[in-house]
Amino acid sequence: MVPPRRNRATLIGLSAVLTWSTLALFGTLAGPVPPFQLVAMAFTIVFALTVAIWLARGEDPRTHLRQPARLWALGIAGLFGYHLLYFVGIQNAPPADANLINYLWPVLIVLFSALLPAEAGVGRLRWFHLAGAALGLAGTALIVTGGTGLVIRAEFSGGYLAAIGAALAWSSYSVLSRRFAHVSTDAVGAFCGGTALLAWIAHLVLETTAWPADALAWLAVLGLGLGPVGAAFFAWDHGVKHGDLRVLGAGAYAAPLLSTVLLVVFGLGDATWTLALACLLIVGGGLLAAREMLKPG
Repeated sequence: MVPPRRNRATLIGLSAVLTWSTLALFGTLAGPVPPFQLVAMAFTIVFALTVAIWLARGEDPRTHLRQPARLWALGIAGLFGYHLLYFVGIQNAPPADANLINYLWPVLIVLFSALLPAEAGVGRLRWFHLAGAALGLAGTALIVTGGTGLVIRAEFSGGYLAAIGAALAWSSYSVLSRRFAHVSTDAVGAFCGGTALLAWIAHLVLETTAWPADALAWLAVLGLGLGPVGAAFFAWDHGVKHGDLRVLGAGAYAAPLLSTVLLVVFGLGDATWTLALACLLIVGGGLLAAREMLKPG
């Protein structure tokens, strides 16, 4: 029987997946803001709100910033490193292809979880975990490519490698966070501050500043900071530290599905049979991977 505490933590982690599904919608509504500037603005909002919460609780923010060097390295590699490699990937290869390669990260979480020591409390990797993640990847491939498949071209090798790096960065961050289960999730707030700083530097070096054009665009940026770039990372941190990593990995494929559905609902995308089939694959894969969690006690 799966411990109730682990189930709760898994559900909290999966709430991050639901929140990430709003990323494309908010990103689209934000307008033509350069990607690193958008990341910097969103993470600045997160960090400012987190500091305000620390102060409201009567805590010294510096205590949360004093994390071990290896934890800082993991946090920055996960949050900033992932976004850096992701944007390099989609800017140097066909975006659909790079995005699909990037979405190897949920499968990698499932695989990498088997490498954790027994004391991490992850449990055995079973066939249904792998099968569920594979179904989710297949469904995501349909969404990202529209059913046309992935065509590898040598001239885009740099972009492909960056996308692979992004998948490795996020999956490694997620799995290795389990080794720091004793560290408060408040540490994520510190990493958000470091990511905001590095994203501003990357923006100033690589991009031309373009601010949101109207009130709706500014609200979309605020939505990013509160949701998919804010609360989601804290929920994910709790999930990967205390929940079922295999279920979280397979369940993560709901993010691109729900993201596409939201775009359709708001008139920014089209409903297709490909999307319907992808829905069946991703939902079926998630339920299969979670069969132990769903089994009545």
